[in-house]
Amino acid sequence: MSAPRRTTQSLRESALATLAAEVSACRRCPRLVEWRERVAREKRAAFASEEYWGRPVPGFGDPRARIAIVGLAPAAHGANRTGRMFTGDRSGDFLYAALWRAGLAAQPGSRRRDDGQRLDGVWITAAVRCAPPANRPTPEERDRCLPFAVRELELLEDVRVILCLGAFAWDAALALLARRGDAIPRPRPRFAHGAEAGPLLGCYHPSQQNTFTGRLTEPMIDAVLARARERAGLPGH
Repeated sequence: MSAPRRTTQSLRESALATLAAEVSACRRCPRLVEWRERVAREKRAAFASEEYWGRPVPGFGDPRARIAIVGLAPAAHGANRTGRMFTGDRSGDFLYAALWRAGLAAQPGSRRRDDGQRLDGVWITAAVRCAPPANRPTPEERDRCLPFAVRELELLEDVRVILCLGAFAWDAALALLARRGDAIPRPRPRFAHGAEAGPLLGCYHPSQQNTFTGRLTEPMIDAVLARARERAGLPGH
């Protein structure tokens, strides 16, 4: 009985790898293409010796994930540099530390694409796959990216919870559910920290603006991840 499961898992991993290659080659949004590539050329002084990814960033995590985490977009000098979601910036430091405390990540930090980080039961993606100017993608750019997320969730067929980091990700997830034919509650659910609507679960984004001011604290994100584990049916940690 185990051989068919291995085959299914292999096919899923292959399909996710194919999707990742398509995401990485996308040039649908001229404004985002120009910005991500300019940042990769000009670089930040602290990373002047590094080769920036400078392309759309594919999702990352466990192909058997029951929890999908949706962020806003890659940071210009974070994932746009490293090529992996929430890797190499302060937001990622906060998020991966929380995932590690929750037993969902192999290590408490993630600085490089080849640092050995692994996720267990979690997949991380974003509403928009390219770093946007001023960290502000447009709704039109979000909608052009949406088909990638729809296909991603179709492949991640074990996902039970979509954890949305911020209002932009929440709205993108609602659009994603509508695009794949799921019923959207009326009135339309509004984002809030800890809000729940169908498979969606809200959490403030782990941006420096939120974590440095105390709007999002470690106990707050720990509680949300515990709720995500509970709703996803993952064993207690």
